[in-house]
Amino acid sequence: MQSSGNFQMRTDLALEARESISEAESELRGVRVEEYYHEEDDIRVTKVMVDTKNAAKAMGKPVGIYVTMEAPAMVEPDEDYHREISCRLAEEILDLLPGADSEQSVLVVGLGNREVTADALGPQVVDNLFITRHIVKEYGKAAYSCDKMNQISALEPGVMAKTGMETAEIVKGVVAETEPDALIVIDALAARSTKRLNRTIQITNTGIQPGSGVGNHRNALTEESLGVPVIAIGIPTVVDAATIVWDALEKLLGEDSDFAGARYRERQQLNFAELNNMYMTGKDIDAVIKRVSFTVSEGINIAIGETFADRQTT
Repeated sequence: MQSSGNFQMRTDLALEARESISEAESELRGVRVEEYYHEEDDIRVTKVMVDTKNAAKAMGKPVGIYVTMEAPAMVEPDEDYHREISCRLAEEILDLLPGADSEQSVLVVGLGNREVTADALGPQVVDNLFITRHIVKEYGKAAYSCDKMNQISALEPGVMAKTGMETAEIVKGVVAETEPDALIVIDALAARSTKRLNRTIQITNTGIQPGSGVGNHRNALTEESLGVPVIAIGIPTVVDAATIVWDALEKLLGEDSDFAGARYRERQQLNFAELNNMYMTGKDIDAVIKRVSFTVSEGINIAIGETFADRQTT
């Protein structure tokens, strides 16, 4: 979360948290950044590695690896381009997933509220997954004509207002019963910049805190709390309304405004309390969520849902 005076600008993206650090702290120890640009796909990949607790405290993010894929045309209905994004996403998942070269059981958890469009990313991703666990357990790998096959299962835990249970409680129970080797958790996030809205995918090995995208913090889903590695995938679908207003105010007054402008900022900060828990999203969010959720599900399917023979030929 980025601070501007007394005003807190929230973001779930480690890339934006890194960008918010002042120039004097730009060489923050314990944080490494690697950038790649795939010109043929117009996809920029930034890997932020938080190595120390001090760096984690400064950034407000747990120690771990955060991979951000920025695809400006991700909101466009171009199936070929979305396939390219899915393939890149699959590569990043395989890089972060422990034991990706061996056969394993993976539980995919789609977080969010299906009835709130901007928060329906997780449930809609689950809808398009290639689920194999029940078939493999019932008929064996021969059902897919292969010798090696990952067992993929999925869960849509819903929200506490409907279930009366914490998401972490539900997931812990399923993990204890099914004993997966790893979890992949999908959730909607909040961005700092409207330019990254629905155009960015973050993949991290630090797990996730359900509801963080809309400021409704619940118990975390991490390797420490669940006992298995947790890969979190998120797309920013909302921007804090107060952040949008603050940006507009900054542009109006300018960074080098006079004392009167500074006093005006000070008075306006008091009004931001009225914008608490208000989040903005695009007018076409229903179509966008449907499109990007399929892109994420395809990335997961390519990474772990295909047979090992298929993976070698793609």
